[in-house]
Amino acid sequence: MPSLLANAGVGHTPIVELTGLRPYLGTRIRLFAKLEWFNPGGSIKDRACWRMIEEAERRLELTPGKTLLDATSGNTGIAYAWIGAAKGYKVSLCVPASINPVRRRILEAFDAELILTDPLDGSDGAIVEARRRFAAEPLRYCYPDQYSNPDNWKAHYDGTGPEIWDQTEGRVTHFVAGLGTSGTFMGVGRRLRELRGDIRLVSVEPDSPFHGLEGLKHMETAIVPAIFDPKLADERLTVSTEEAQEQVRRLARESGILAGVSSGANLLAALRVADALLGRGEEGTIVTVFPDSGERYLGERFWTEGKAP
Repeated sequence: MPSLLANAGVGHTPIVELTGLRPYLGTRIRLFAKLEWFNPGGSIKDRACWRMIEEAERRLELTPGKTLLDATSGNTGIAYAWIGAAKGYKVSLCVPASINPVRRRILEAFDAELILTDPLDGSDGAIVEARRRFAAEPLRYCYPDQYSNPDNWKAHYDGTGPEIWDQTEGRVTHFVAGLGTSGTFMGVGRRLRELRGDIRLVSVEPDSPFHGLEGLKHMETAIVPAIFDPKLADERLTVSTEEAQEQVRRLARESGILAGVSSGANLLAALRVADALLGRGEEGTIVTVFPDSGERYLGERFWTEGKAP
């Protein structure tokens, strides 16, 4: 089936220096964020989903009449949904019943079928249900399985990584990113390490199995994605939901950037890396990713916490 959107404008997102934080960082440390909501579906997941769908079509795993099936906590589902609508595929998504209501409305607008799973099981429960449905009806579904599909990380190896390298003119010394499927960290990390052998790769996870950082996994207690290689990271940092939410509020106030909660987690980890560099009197160019915009989270209570009614 020919694509209706060519490459759909996926990728080539802007990178910005967080100059609002410069007084804190001083002049020896530069901190950049790649704004992934400039992808057509509003998140970094467009990159992996576009690649997985295109490759599934090429291998004839996804053909007219088949339904696209996967597990998601939200943004991947939105990417599948808009691409599926553009290409003429039905999309069925297994999602925790606690899915962000704005994301749910977006998915419904694209006419995706939502299969709600136990919210207490998080993304793992959705994965189990997607696997069960595919095993029961393998001829009905194309199941890309974002957690196991190497095309996930290859989208970032071929796209996001080289973009970061070019946009920083090869000056990047540290890359910081959260782990969900781990595709972003695996793909970008592998490409940047090939380009610069001494780069420091820092992964970010929630500090607890019970957290509010949509899209991120607490690897010690979760179903570990098959594409994840724990040996790639030079350093592993953990953040709490509350700390990430505070960074989102700070980012809006001090830098004029309205980002999502996983972006807050990435920012906090990047600032910790900056603190360590400053403490040692070293220089560095730190790059992180902001996976989606804060607009999808404006209904959440943390925006008004601590403010007078």
